[in-house]
Amino acid sequence: MAINVAILGFGTVGSGVAETLDINKDVICKRIGQEINVKYILDIRDFPESRFASLVTHDADEVFKSDIKIAVETIGGARIAYEYTKRALSSGISVVTSNKELVSTHGPELLEIAAANNCCYLFEAAVGGGIPIIRPLYKCLAANKITKIAGIVNGTTNYILSRMKDEGIDFDTALKQAQANGFAEANPSADIDGIDAQRKISILSTIANDGGYIAPDSISAEGISAITTEDMAFAASVGCDIKLIALYEASDKPIVYVAPALVDKSNLLYNVNGVFNAIMVDGNSLGQAMFYGQGAGTLPTASAVCGDVLEAAMGIPSEARAWSKESVEITPYDDIRADIVVRADVPAKVIGVADSYECEILSDEAVLVKGIRHKDIAALVSASEAISWMHYLK
Repeated sequence: MAINVAILGFGTVGSGVAETLDINKDVICKRIGQEINVKYILDIRDFPESRFASLVTHDADEVFKSDIKIAVETIGGARIAYEYTKRALSSGISVVTSNKELVSTHGPELLEIAAANNCCYLFEAAVGGGIPIIRPLYKCLAANKITKIAGIVNGTTNYILSRMKDEGIDFDTALKQAQANGFAEANPSADIDGIDAQRKISILSTIANDGGYIAPDSISAEGISAITTEDMAFAASVGCDIKLIALYEASDKPIVYVAPALVDKSNLLYNVNGVFNAIMVDGNSLGQAMFYGQGAGTLPTASAVCGDVLEAAMGIPSEARAWSKESVEITPYDDIRADIVVRADVPAKVIGVADSYECEILSDEAVLVKGIRHKDIAALVSASEAISWMHYLK
């Protein structure tokens, strides 16, 4: 007997899910012993040119009162998607999603509803697009204490920074290129201001923190719009590249933030360019592992969504994925100690900084200050008349 599925939202990801389930239907049936059948596509639009046009409905009641077992939510946002997800889970219909905003904002509640109704709420594609990362954290690395996660989790910002480095162009020009190539939205704020990465590290850090919920709005996020061509040239001069890094470190009060960083060429993240994502995970038994691949795109993201569809079809319960309903207190951003590169315009100013802290002089215009609190950076930069500072990742 076939397992009936409804796709909620037929945009880039939703259409990719329909395509993937169709072209791989024989493989899927062989692997799980049942056929996956897309019965409905719920959208406010019609798609007369699509070969799936006959499946489109505008009536949510038709979908939710039918015999579907799995709803694939690819609407995006946290309003209608939230309403439909709650409705499905409350009816015992498993939900699979790529919606990082919804998961990071309402994950505790939705996982609780799923568990209460013996169904699944799965979201592999919410972080890293086609990169497997959620399932490995829950399963493959379940015997580890996750001590650190550091990653490039937004392909748009990585593309922009790569263009700035490779072509010597400024931020605005690189952003226009990203928009022209379909890598950035007309309103790119969620990407370039670090909001997308903030939501994703909220999800990853909550999982790493054993379900202790780390809300996105508690995480400091700095974007890349202030990065200049001079910053890129400076980074190259000290053997680094600038990347937007989302970071989690285990602690009594976990350390979590999103910020641009100077990534040393010895770090594997240094070579992650274009729209690709990479996530470094440190486990106390594993050591370090890197998950790398396409962080967005129709079929890569659909691949991750469809993996969750198969898991839901096999009835994998959500109980082990419960998140606390109360947000965990994290270390205030000002109190976080980090390695920081301070840039000055004359050697004397660099030496002045180095005399006050544990430091390593990188060049005539740069010093690496080790383990300094964020709250002390402003005073240090002011006292030394330095030009700027940025996080450092080796």
